[in-house]
Amino acid sequence: MTDTKVRKVVVIGSGPAGLTAAIYTARANLSPLLFEGLPSSTSDQPGGQLMLTTDVENYPGFPQGVVGPELMAQFRSQATRFGAELLTDKVTRVDLSGPPHGIWIGNPNAAEPSFYAWAVIVSTGAQSLMLGLEAEDRLIGHGVSTCATCDGFFFKDQHIAVVGGGDSAMEEAIFLTRFASKVTVIHRRDELRASKIMQDRAFANERIEFLWNSEVRQLNGNTKLEGIRLHNNVTGETSELNVTGLFIAIGHQPNTDLFADQLPRKENGYLITKSDSSCTDIEGVFACGDVQDDVYRQAVTAAGSGCMAAIDAERWLEATGHG
Repeated sequence: MTDTKVRKVVVIGSGPAGLTAAIYTARANLSPLLFEGLPSSTSDQPGGQLMLTTDVENYPGFPQGVVGPELMAQFRSQATRFGAELLTDKVTRVDLSGPPHGIWIGNPNAAEPSFYAWAVIVSTGAQSLMLGLEAEDRLIGHGVSTCATCDGFFFKDQHIAVVGGGDSAMEEAIFLTRFASKVTVIHRRDELRASKIMQDRAFANERIEFLWNSEVRQLNGNTKLEGIRLHNNVTGETSELNVTGLFIAIGHQPNTDLFADQLPRKENGYLITKSDSSCTDIEGVFACGDVQDDVYRQAVTAAGSGCMAAIDAERWLEATGHG
């Protein structure tokens, strides 16, 4: 183990939680190393879920709102300003039997870790759930999307659909009315899960219509989306909807596979932390943000938990003589 490979703090994940943890640990002169690449082949976007959102209206300090990617760019700039080192590499394996704990990038079967860390802050977040349809992978980027901010512009004056009934789905639908001639919200139940304010906004928007008790069963088109087949859960009937765009907003799952056999998880896959702290059951390992929060899942709470993880890590390093 060489000194150059041993870091005081390694942060895995670059959403609001991870970057806040990097800001705080950097200001504490702990020289954090943050890996922006998520340890999941289906979720490569640095910056977390805010990179896939539209206007953020509820983050304090931005009374007129702020676009998600712009907010994350400011987080990142602030972290590097204080000396955090950010790498785009993915973490492919961890060994949390320390401290120090082993961190692999690149070949996970390499004999030696790429780095060691006395404190590891896990902030790998969550990723969008998909419908599980045969044509999804083929048509992603060709009419099927999980990001209205990224792709909404390409559907100007077209009829598009949004799948889901929560706040994210309503946000996507409302944003997409800036471009689409009509947005159809498809929900498998007969009422929404979204907050009342988001429901009111969606119901008041003349360009949004709703299809209740319905599920998407098939995506039509070979090289681009040409329509979808729907199944009515009440009547059993099938129907076709001629849309050129489909935005999927049905929820998220935590990116915890990397830690499956090493960190305790809830039944839904989220990491378990001790009450009123970011500490896990493993000494020197902390978790923050959407990877362990299955209740609030907001940018501001993620940032707050990133601050908690940084302070917990700083105090642990000081107490153990590694600070």
